[in-house]
Amino acid sequence: MHIELQDSTFKQLRDFIYEKTGIYISDAKKYFLENRLVRRIQERNLSGFDDYLYLIQYNGGGGELARLYDAVTTNETFFFREPQQFGVFADSIVSEILKERGAQGMRLWSAACSTGEEPYTISMLLMEKKMVVRTEMIASDISDAALESAKRAVYSSYAVRNVPELYLRKYFKANGQAYELESSVRDSVKFMNINLTDEKKVKCLRDLDAIFCRNVLIYFDKKAKQRVLSLLYDSLRPGGFLFIGSSESLHNLTRAFKPAIINGVVVYQRS
Repeated sequence: MHIELQDSTFKQLRDFIYEKTGIYISDAKKYFLENRLVRRIQERNLSGFDDYLYLIQYNGGGGELARLYDAVTTNETFFFREPQQFGVFADSIVSEILKERGAQGMRLWSAACSTGEEPYTISMLLMEKKMVVRTEMIASDISDAALESAKRAVYSSYAVRNVPELYLRKYFKANGQAYELESSVRDSVKFMNINLTDEKKVKCLRDLDAIFCRNVLIYFDKKAKQRVLSLLYDSLRPGGFLFIGSSESLHNLTRAFKPAIINGVVVYQRS
């Protein structure tokens, strides 16, 4: 049986998702929302999207809201994505942080980490640099399903396609078509469920040396982007660094961060 998403219900669903997450779903993405949620409607034996809207508004609780967030977030990522940024971080930024921090070590946050490839890439890079200082690597996402997958740390050949051979041999164990991450890397990351527009949750993270929030702002409208950037700013220590996606920009969003170009890579720094 075909279940159709009416325009009026779509707008209410969209507004609800925006209010809860800051993620804005345009009119052109109505089909996307319809396709993603129709399975939940069938699994819950609901008659249609109106019933689903009522469920999440009045009876959702943590469980169904978590499933909603899983449905509307895109968890497309892979190891060593945008490697020039990782190179600048490992070769230039880390030494700057350690000059400032010394024996205190580093506090890093991979925001909207999806299934964990980004924070694990950072951990491997730091291990290869033979870092002797303590590093706290925090990673977060709004999707419980993505976080559970990250904690399992078993990946497809597609996810590891850009991993250098040295890293693949040293930090992964091949099992058929799957690649299991070595335990020391897996144990180096602390995962948390954090909604980037939730001030109370983001405020739990303070005094950070660097935040990676890459290819995330594209899902927010201007108002939500500014809110997220303000919260990220507060989470960084003075002089801390922010990495966003190489195709993203803070132009016309905030002047709170000072941009710097290092080896062709734009890095933002809290003043």
